Amino acid sequence: MARPDFSMEHLWLPFTPNRSFAQAPRVFVAAEGMHFTAHDGRQVLDGISSLWCVGAGHKRRPINEAIKRQLDTLDYATAFQAGNDQAFLAAEKIAALAPGDLNKVLFCNSGSEAADTSLKLALAYHRARGEGHRTVFIGRERAYHGVGFGGMSVGGIPANRKAFGTALLPRVDHMRFIHDPVHHAYIHGQEPVWQEDPLLELEQRILPLHDPSNVAAIIVEPVAGSAGWYIPPQGYLKRLRQICDKHGILLIFDEVITGFGRMGTAFAADFYGVVPDMLNFAKCVTNGVIPLGGVLCSDRLYESLMNAHAASPAHAIEFFHGYTYSGHPVACAAALATLNLFEEEQLFARAGRMGTVLGDAMHAALQGLPTVVGIRTLGLAGAVELAPAASPGQRAYQVFMTCFQNGVLVRPAGENLVLCPPYIVEAAQIEQMVGVLAAAIRQHA
Repeated sequence: MARPDFSMEHLWLPFTPNRSFAQAPRVFVAAEGMHFTAHDGRQVLDGISSLWCVGAGHKRRPINEAIKRQLDTLDYATAFQAGNDQAFLAAEKIAALAPGDLNKVLFCNSGSEAADTSLKLALAYHRARGEGHRTVFIGRERAYHGVGFGGMSVGGIPANRKAFGTALLPRVDHMRFIHDPVHHAYIHGQEPVWQEDPLLELEQRILPLHDPSNVAAIIVEPVAGSAGWYIPPQGYLKRLRQICDKHGILLIFDEVITGFGRMGTAFAADFYGVVPDMLNFAKCVTNGVIPLGGVLCSDRLYESLMNAHAASPAHAIEFFHGYTYSGHPVACAAALATLNLFEEEQLFARAGRMGTVLGDAMHAALQGLPTVVGIRTLGLAGAVELAPAASPGQRAYQVFMTCFQNGVLVRPAGENLVLCPPYIVEAAQIEQMVGVLAAAIRQHA
């Protein structure tokens, strides 16, 4: 690969093997529609919505123009002791899309901040109700909830935790993972039906160990996206909702990946028919063009914090939390334009239709290839799992590199290769990305 004509000495890339990157730079300089332009002029098909973010495709004029208008009107305003019109409008639009009584929005800047915000809100809610002893959080093995200390604590990907163990939250436990590689290695557009109840351990071991009355919240990704698109068993999320209701535990859905159309619905909560108490979002809410995240919470949580301070002075703050850029007017303008574009072009429904095309293509082209041990597809996303090589993740990384060299961006996640293209993807582009992926898997078998 040709090297860029600028220095790369000063940038430390996140979640990247920087030594390897320096030998084979992958630098994007432009993007439009479904394609990036690399620094060497090559076109690269975006098979991953640029990390699950770009649902509507790159360089969408309505979003860009909304940003330009906003910059010429109100570039920035503090969110402390004041508000801006775009934040109120964006919150209204997002709440209108949300299921159930998730009507209040706390804005932040990323999925990581959303995770920590939801955990803090859970503690504040229980304290406001006189149950401040509820301080235990329960996550799930191999879960990803960002890189804040709260999110890492409830997250369950070992590599994200091992260097920071002494600083993680102390009162955290983890449920078992949701994948059965023996009976459900191959999943095609459906929820796997387990013969056992994967939540028995939660009810019979984890909750009794901590006592349910001490548990503040359970947080899960409806579909485990960052680990490699692992799909929950049939009825799993509904049963989790029932368990939380039984014990007065809050249920948090981390929908940073699944939110805003990936499942063919506004949220995975809609897809599975389960309303959580809080719902974390980011990524696709602005089509990835400007950082924005947030937490949708139920009216009940909001009213509890307001009522707890009913006798307080009028100037007293009810929830001591927020960020300098919470509800940034330019980011919120981008969100409004993005959500309007999703609606006008009916991109959520299109994602659902193209998800079937992607699933059909992946199972037809990849099943039976050497080293392939599983394929999971649902919504507009899918993962192919490979047998480990000598070093963990080595084979998937090699496949990723070969795909990039051949003009397709895929995502390596452990032993998995993930495809999650923008909702505007065409059938021919799916055929291209799956074909390139299949050839790379054969090459590195």
